[in-house]
Amino acid sequence: ALAPRRGWVFPGLDQRLAAAPAVVSAAPPARPYAAAAKTAKKGSQKTKQEETKKKPATRRWPLMSKPVDDVYLTWYYERPSYDVEKAVGMLKKFQELDFTHPKQYVYINVFLDMALQKKKKVDPFASNVLLPYRFTDETNKVLVFTENEQEAEIARENGAAVVGGVELIKWILEDEIQVDFYVAVPAIMPKLIPLRNKLRRKYPSTKRNSLGHDIPKMLQLFREGLEYMVEDERVIKTRIARV
Repeated sequence: ALAPRRGWVFPGLDQRLAAAPAVVSAAPPARPYAAAAKTAKKGSQKTKQEETKKKPATRRWPLMSKPVDDVYLTWYYERPSYDVEKAVGMLKKFQELDFTHPKQYVYINVFLDMALQKKKKVDPFASNVLLPYRFTDETNKVLVFTENEQEAEIARENGAAVVGGVELIKWILEDEIQVDFYVAVPAIMPKLIPLRNKLRRKYPSTKRNSLGHDIPKMLQLFREGLEYMVEDERVIKTRIARV
């Protein structure tokens, strides 16, 4: 039914409504295509897949190489890239304009090429790197496993937080000793097996450079080094400096 709203003018509408006879339908109109839809149910999934394949992928073409204004849709243009010197200069300029602290951290995202021939993906891993310029005064606490008194003395002289042998296992399992990293000499490794599940990725190993004979080198790496982790199979997100 169509009821005119007050104030609307439809010429001749009243006569047409009065002349039209009232018809009441006893049943809704039949749908001749209902049976056909049921029979086509088996192949409906295939037809949907074919339709999606036929549809051309909508691609957003960039308008031009560089925007001409300071307000624009980013996906219309290629993302700008700068060399290191210009990028650092821009960060310093932004810091002056925003009145932020000059010693704020500089972060970096590194995208690795992790393509392999056999495996489809690489397991996530973490490691440490010793940067040429330190940007923080903080140092990590490192525990050195050794039963040699001379090696223990060298470890203490080079800044080890805790030095000891198998007597430390009980304290570590009971969380009485908590440090950032653990390093060890090869001779004591067979006695540290009870700590494998407890320390997990911090368990001393040659793969992470936390197992060896050069105690001063290992201590420098883990006390002053930067720990990074590979996320999403190939991305490293970490800080590398201060502005």
